[in-house]
Amino acid sequence: MKLNKIQLENFRNYENFSAEFDPGVNLLVGQNAQGKTNLLEAVAYLGSGRAFRTQKTGELIRFGADFAQLEGNVTSQQREQDLRWILFQGSRPRQLYRNGVKKKTAGEISGVLQTVLFCPEDLQILKAGASGRRRFADTVICQLRPNYEAAVTEYNRILEQKNRILKDRHENPALTDILPEYNARLCQVGAIIIAYRARFFESLQKEAAGFHNLFSGGKEDFVLSYKTVSTVDDPFIPTAELEEKLREHLDSHYRAELESSQCLTGPHKDDFDVTLSGISLKAFGSQGQVRTAAVSLKLAQRTLLEKASGETPVLLLDDVLSELDPARQDFVLNQITGGQVFITCCEPGRLTKLGKTIEISNGQIK
Repeated sequence: MKLNKIQLENFRNYENFSAEFDPGVNLLVGQNAQGKTNLLEAVAYLGSGRAFRTQKTGELIRFGADFAQLEGNVTSQQREQDLRWILFQGSRPRQLYRNGVKKKTAGEISGVLQTVLFCPEDLQILKAGASGRRRFADTVICQLRPNYEAAVTEYNRILEQKNRILKDRHENPALTDILPEYNARLCQVGAIIIAYRARFFESLQKEAAGFHNLFSGGKEDFVLSYKTVSTVDDPFIPTAELEEKLREHLDSHYRAELESSQCLTGPHKDDFDVTLSGISLKAFGSQGQVRTAAVSLKLAQRTLLEKASGETPVLLLDDVLSELDPARQDFVLNQITGGQVFITCCEPGRLTKLGKTIEISNGQIK
């Protein structure tokens, strides 16, 4: 899978822009605020219909313009394909075309141009709270296992209803009588979620550890540990047994849940931790180590998606070289092989041996 060329009109700071890309590494260099990240955002949007920095279509349209247009030629699914988006100001719906034929939803171009993005905000996956790590995992698992999304949606629905019962029981004590029904269903669906997550994290750990070993020159041992409820010693046991373990944990929190008026245990509290040679990255990792580990997770994500679909997603690396030592910078620029890569960099004179360098200045190729 590769993006051969792109044309932008009134997208972000690009008034009229066109470029052809190398099937290997495309290094986008230039000073800040010249449009490097905007170009990555255009590539991501072309294949998904989603922007990674805003949910407002109007913010993607160049100031003073009424519309924006993105066109791209892609080699995917063993043939060349054309994608085209037209975005409008106001409430007018956007338009999407695949090979000249108008489509109704972004789902109709699923898999044509799949991307995996690293941006500085992704460092918070490893440094901030557990919710971001769960969101990262759930997003990838949904791409790999379509049935997983239905399980998470169902679990969240039941969880919301249970929390409402716990809050409302003060005015209507009889609601407590139906809590066992909700607990039973939470345990059923929760066991399915834990089983999916355990297998995902096992695969992610294997791939990410391999990349991190190359990244660090074998100096750091990368270990990812999945953390779920304490009664589950082995998340790989049959789902019926996981269900019993979850029920045991829920029962032990019954009184505390009544007092707090919220569900205190279950896979909605899951987390994962990364250690480097036994040291917790979240607590003690340097900026360079955190960045290296985060990129390793993204490379692992890309590999898992490739194994699932048979095609290598395009890799988008925004501001990835900052705070990396020369050896790790060299790995990013010259040793990530297989598939197409886009890398932004503020340092002039940067080169890559695996593709080409494109200098961006004020929304144009310099």
